[in-house]
Parts: sequence; structure tokens; C-alpha cells
Amino acid sequence: MSELRNYQSASGRLEPVWTVEVQCLEQDTDRILDAVMQVFPLSYGRYQRNASISATGKETAQPEPGSTTTTHVEGFQAGQTETYPMVELKMTVPRDLDILEPVMRQIIWAHHYEEPVIFVREDWVSRAAYDPHSDNPNRWWNNGKGLPERLE
Repeated sequence: MSELRNYQSASGRLEPVWTVEVQCLEQDTDRILDAVMQVFPLSYGRYQRNASISATGKETAQPEPGSTTTTHVEGFQAGQTETYPMVELKMTVPRDLDILEPVMRQIIWAHHYEEPVIFVREDWVSRAAYDPHSDNPNRWWNNGKGLPERLE
């Protein structure tokens, strides 16, 4: 048993979670998150549908004979390198297989690949001593700056 399970301070505690990281197209993130939300709320404190999406990067592979690419892309030769844009979509779920299994099923269903790249890592996530009325001068409602500009 990890000592982190017993971590407690005035600032909060730590909880064991699995971080689920999915490599996907940026335009697919909402579809994947919406699918996951059908089976799990992706809660973080008093917020739901919590996830992070990285900046767009690249993924690269060399499809083997009999792969989906060599089957469906006319003229594609096995062993050629292909590179596509991708983002990393990260979310956390409790370390509970009864939660992880339907989340994984929904990700695989909603993903555009037949074999998506999904990492599941054991992590610890912070849970703050929640106080929506805190007078801490660094909180967005106290710092004079407010929330950052919304992207969507």
C-alpha cells in the first residue's frame, strides 16, 4: 500500500486513479469525451467532463501487410511511413475495473482507428480542501483577472 494513500494536509489529499491517455485526431476529442460521458462522468471535484487535450503533434507508423491501411488505401505499400496529426486526450478514472472497462469500450467504439493507441497509467490525483468562497488572492475570483478567455 502506498504511503500516498495516507497523505493529508491542509491543502487536501491524494486519491489513486488511472490516467487514460488516448492518441486521436483533434476533431475527434468531443466525440470520444461524449461517448465516455455516457458511462462515466469524468468528475474532478465538483466538475464533470474533465479532460486535457494537448497541442497538435504527429504520430507516425509503418503499416504491415494486411493492416487496415494496406487494405483500404489503394496503392499504399506495406512498410511505407505514414505521419498524421494527433493530440493526446487525457482523463482520469478511479482505480476500479468496473469503471475502466466501459470507459475503454466507449473510447474504442468512438475512435477512428481499429486499434487506438491508449495508455492506462497508475497515478495519484490531488483533491483540494474545496472552498468556493476562499479569500486566497491567487484564486481567479479574487485575483482581478478572472477566468482565462474561453477557447470554445
